[in-house]
Amino acid sequence: MSDRNARGLTGLLVRPLAVIALLLCASTQGSPVRGAQTPAAPESFPKAERRAIAEGRRADAEALAKARPANDPAAVAVLARLAIARGGYDEAVKMLEPVATANPRSDAALELGLLQQRLGHADQANRLLMSVYNLGNSASTGDGEALLRAGRAAQALTRPEDAKLLYNAASRALGSDPAIETAWGTLLLEAYNMGEALKSFQQALELNPKWAPALVGIAQTLADEDPPAAADSATKALSIDPGLADAHLLLAQLDLDNTRYDDARNRINQVLKANDADLDARSLLAAVAYVRSGRTAFDAEAARVLAINPKYGELYRVAGDLSARNYRFDEAVTLTREAVALDPANTRAFGDLGLHLMRTGDEPEARKALDRAFKEDPYDRVTFNLLQLLDTLEKFDVVQDGDLTFKFDPAESAILREYAVPLAHKALGTLSAKYQFNPKGPILIEVFPKHDDFAVRNLGLPGLIGALGACFGRVVSIDSPHARAPGTFSWEATLWHELAHVVTLQMSNQRVPRWLTEGISVYEEGRARPEWGRDMEVPFAVALEQGKTLKLKDLNSGFTKPDTIALAYFEASLLVDHIVASRGEPALRNLLLTYGKGVEGDAAIQEGLGVSIDQLQTTFDGAVDARFASIRSAVRDQRENARGQDVTALRAAATANPGSYRAQLALGQALAEQGDKAAFEPLEKAAALVPVAIGEGSPHAVMGRLAEKLGDPARAIKEYRALLVNDHTDVDAARRLAALAQKAGDKDALLLAQERVVSLDPFDPQAHAGLGRLAVERKDGTLAVREFRAALATGPADKAAAHCDLGEAYLIDGKPADAKREALAALEIAPSFERAQDLLLKTVGG
Repeated sequence: MSDRNARGLTGLLVRPLAVIALLLCASTQGSPVRGAQTPAAPESFPKAERRAIAEGRRADAEALAKARPANDPAAVAVLARLAIARGGYDEAVKMLEPVATANPRSDAALELGLLQQRLGHADQANRLLMSVYNLGNSASTGDGEALLRAGRAAQALTRPEDAKLLYNAASRALGSDPAIETAWGTLLLEAYNMGEALKSFQQALELNPKWAPALVGIAQTLADEDPPAAADSATKALSIDPGLADAHLLLAQLDLDNTRYDDARNRINQVLKANDADLDARSLLAAVAYVRSGRTAFDAEAARVLAINPKYGELYRVAGDLSARNYRFDEAVTLTREAVALDPANTRAFGDLGLHLMRTGDEPEARKALDRAFKEDPYDRVTFNLLQLLDTLEKFDVVQDGDLTFKFDPAESAILREYAVPLAHKALGTLSAKYQFNPKGPILIEVFPKHDDFAVRNLGLPGLIGALGACFGRVVSIDSPHARAPGTFSWEATLWHELAHVVTLQMSNQRVPRWLTEGISVYEEGRARPEWGRDMEVPFAVALEQGKTLKLKDLNSGFTKPDTIALAYFEASLLVDHIVASRGEPALRNLLLTYGKGVEGDAAIQEGLGVSIDQLQTTFDGAVDARFASIRSAVRDQRENARGQDVTALRAAATANPGSYRAQLALGQALAEQGDKAAFEPLEKAAALVPVAIGEGSPHAVMGRLAEKLGDPARAIKEYRALLVNDHTDVDAARRLAALAQKAGDKDALLLAQERVVSLDPFDPQAHAGLGRLAVERKDGTLAVREFRAALATGPADKAAAHCDLGEAYLIDGKPADAKREALAALEIAPSFERAQDLLLKTVGG
């Protein structure tokens, strides 16, 4: 997925059961009752051993277990678990079987059941786990350990509601315990309830700051929203327990998201050194082999996994997940289908399959997979959300136009289809010609009036606050103008951006790195309409001056960090611009094709552009320094915000620093707030220093409002026009300009303003009508028809007049039959309406 301000794709490789597997003798717990306390007592064996393991003291845990009787089920379970962590699966089975047979509802039975489940022996596993679950279900409320074992068995048997009840009961019996909080957090994490999961993990750390599995849980919870914070938490877990496999694998996945393949492999190998048969580590290694080297390499690695568990469908699910993270969604579907074929009980794989199918545009098949997942696990939030979203999409209007399939909310369809359909054709036509590549269709474009629906469409969960659009190669989804307040974004720029992804993803066989596909999309926005590409010019100049821009080798990782993602988008577009300026458009196309051949990283730069990454960095730095030299100088003044200072001090600062944008702007803003026309001088200086400044506090915006206040409409028109040259989302300024231009009779300014309002807020009936009237004056029948048709679709108060407006536009456009239809529609509403009668006569030559 490509988005404007947020990372995407599915959640990280999560081993929620493995996070707490070392704590099984404690019979981990879910949703504990807050405040349920019991008097302090000497630490029991289960609590002592699980604390030792959670704190990375496995030798202490082993010593505690060996001090118990040889046939003690809890002690044997600990020793077996430690053997399992070393890859001694057969050794663990031999230890557990006799004790579990003698004690079928004990910790040893639970441990054996989990191990058999891990090894693919479903019948044996289910029999053992059901025995433990049934005992806990019938145990007295005071037997906390039995309740915990039962809860853990219920969780393994995919009975989350039963697990929740049992964990609550165990909490009442045993009191506060970080293992209980960690287990509950893991249960919530499995259901994608990230917020509540995070609270449970944090509660575990309040009880014991050295509880490493809780730190891993936090890392897994934060991995998609805040990868740096997730990495910090996982790293802290490893400082407590250097052998914690889940922490290593999570960090490996974060490395993979940043295309740091060697680092990821090293982390995976850290796990395999301790346990060469770790199924999750080997599966991730196989996934990396698939993405980097293809199916043959994958099959070689997969054989080692299947030798341990011939039914381990996770092997293919993980490979599908990593393929999807690398934009290869069709391959993700194929791999995940293999996962469910091998292990039909893998509910999560069915859920993943549904999501991957949605990303390839096959919504009917996606529903089948999601229905199967929901039937087995109705508590999975992602599956539930996706099914609800598909229900919503079934009510959307479908507009088929050539190779493009649009889906619009019925309340928006009549208006948006007027603009989105021709804009999409124009974008794809322009980009296809430029890159000499015709994308494979059909291409599905879905437009959502609710942002959370857009987020669910792409990730299965609400959120994605910064994202505006997403592209998966043949599927595009975007926020509609209703999804956000008018003036906060341009849905047209977003659509153009995402359709550029269609070209670059397909042209590179879905192998383009994120910096290049995002860089091209932002670059092409600016090529389509210059104002679309200027949002970040000033922030980038500030970052450049402060030495906070990204090195090219780190550019991809910038997209995974909340504090650098906006910078990464813009810097990537500057790099694309530099490639085109220095080497020409053929070089850019060649680079895409090079990635499409499977060449990666520095090698792709060398082959595609004929330079090394270091050489490219040198020339890029020079180009950026030259382009932003004047703005850097103007924003160099880093003094604290001057708001609140008196005008005398601000004037002195502006006089002393004539080249400081901040000093001139601060003085101008202060004077403008007082309605003093002297504000124009420093504001003009500020505008000259940074001509591309945008926003309501920018020089041209402040001068426009001041001119209005001072009764100088000509000056206000001038300033708002200057602002709109660079600010493509300020709908308020466009509306102000429209009102002023209307009164002044400035048709050119009025046309600019009305076009901008219509593009940003296509549901404004006055803007459509105003632009339609301008089109009539200019004898532009096509534009007039579009605008009056849109105005009519907004539900105007005077529908008869709106029908007449449209009918007259049809006459100009040479369509008398359509004009006649509108005249009759107006007369049906108002039979004596003379304007409609006159229009009807004109349509029949009267």
